[in-house]
Amino acid sequence: MKTPQFSYAWLPFWASVAVVIGMIIGSWNSNSSEYQLYDTYDYEYARRNNLNMLLHIIEQQYVDSVDSKELTDNAMTAVLKELDPHSAYIPAEDLESVNEELEGSFSGIGIQFNLLNDTINVVDVISGGPSERCGLLPGDRIIMVDDSLYVGKNISNEKVMKNLRGEKGSVVKLGIMRQGEDELLTFEVERGDIPLHSVDAAYMIEPGIGYILVSKFGRTTFEEFLVALARLSNEGAENYIIDLRGNGGGYMDAAINMVNEFMQAGQLIVYTEGRSFPREDAVSNGMGSFKEAPIVVLTDEWSASASEIFAGAIQDNDRGLVVGRRTFGKGLVQSQMPLSDGSAVRLTVARYHTPSGRCIQKEYNMGDDDEYNMDILNRYNRGEFFNADSIQQHTDLVYATAGGRTVYGGGGIMPDVFIPSDTTHITPYYTDVVNKSLLYKYAFEYVDDNRKQLSRADDYKELLKMLNSNKLLNDFIAYAAENGVPAQYNEINISRPVLVRLLQAYIARDILGDEAFYPIFMGDDKVIEEACRLIKEGKALPELPIENNETTE
Repeated sequence: MKTPQFSYAWLPFWASVAVVIGMIIGSWNSNSSEYQLYDTYDYEYARRNNLNMLLHIIEQQYVDSVDSKELTDNAMTAVLKELDPHSAYIPAEDLESVNEELEGSFSGIGIQFNLLNDTINVVDVISGGPSERCGLLPGDRIIMVDDSLYVGKNISNEKVMKNLRGEKGSVVKLGIMRQGEDELLTFEVERGDIPLHSVDAAYMIEPGIGYILVSKFGRTTFEEFLVALARLSNEGAENYIIDLRGNGGGYMDAAINMVNEFMQAGQLIVYTEGRSFPREDAVSNGMGSFKEAPIVVLTDEWSASASEIFAGAIQDNDRGLVVGRRTFGKGLVQSQMPLSDGSAVRLTVARYHTPSGRCIQKEYNMGDDDEYNMDILNRYNRGEFFNADSIQQHTDLVYATAGGRTVYGGGGIMPDVFIPSDTTHITPYYTDVVNKSLLYKYAFEYVDDNRKQLSRADDYKELLKMLNSNKLLNDFIAYAAENGVPAQYNEINISRPVLVRLLQAYIARDILGDEAFYPIFMGDDKVIEEACRLIKEGKALPELPIENNETTE
């Protein structure tokens, strides 16, 4: 689908600035001798570009010196804030990092790290990346960067990324402290392209059932998705669970291409329409390789935008089931337009509609982002996460799926099968150790002390055999007590399953990566369990109204 272009993006801004100019001109008329403009200023240009005129006036005549760039950025942000909650101004210095996550790669040294005890700890070294080629290992501590000491309370994730990332081909010198080595090791790492994956996990969750977790819709997501589908198919998958929980969206084309893999030819996937843009349909081409495979899509309140396109297309075409909780409700399409100074504007130019015709954008008042941003909390307080009857649907916005099922517009995709948020094992003790990152820190130190033995495991199943859950939990309880969270055994007994599971999952990730983390982490997931049950019972397709199931003989 073509990315819409919008030629009137600045009209709201110029209108707002014109009001300010009018106020200033009024003050000149009443105080003509006190405020004088420079004769060299181009008034014709100023007339056509009020923003430059206003900035020139401020730069030349304001009582104090000001940062013109900051004034411009603030003005742009303020004007776009008066529109919808998803139109935004992106300053030049932020644009690269904002785009990077969806572009599929960045230039860096190729490590995963965390900050523990004011030190950069290498958690994993990306296979085939610059750091692996130079000999860095998981468990290494980065002590120096380019001959400067790089430890202490002043370092942060942002500072580390800024220093370790850089132009492709540039070199960064690292001083490494490695367990078992008495002296500091020195490595010169040449930065290179590092892939950013958006398909975080793909594995056989049960015989015949493949599970794919998609964290965002980036430039490489469709290719990653195809690889995951092909691998799972080769491993015997005939049914698929696509997990879009927590997926805030991204590129619409990626979602369209992914849905196409499951659709027969000629089925509407999504359409967009805006004031300056006529309706444009995305229709399946029938070239997908999984048109007959049963599919279940998992969603929650953080599934938004492209995730809702995917879920809405599956639901409205009666192609599969949506299981979980109501989605975020973002049905606005943004076009990103670059500006001459390297900044950009993301402007809402259209709304997208699911095949039944519904726009699932939730309500908002222009200029009131605060109320909009409180919507998820309000849902929680109403009990929506725990009881389907608490969900406030727009029953006046009624639509029908291809098979005649009733669906509603105006506020996200309501799942076909609602699964409440699972708080069974959540206790104050569990919350405390999670908020203090003690589970994560303990797992890292445990791996650091036992890396040689644990590294003998070929997969997560072998690794789990090495981990005595009782000893692991008891050791953690002592560790937590030493770090300010005393044992509360009644609460620990309630939280025991999730505490052990998280400890095992974090240890597995530090040794074997995300391929081992997710099968353990998702091991007691009620939404996945329900999806598996529906598939095994042959209920992955929705039940259609009787009148639409009648056949003629």
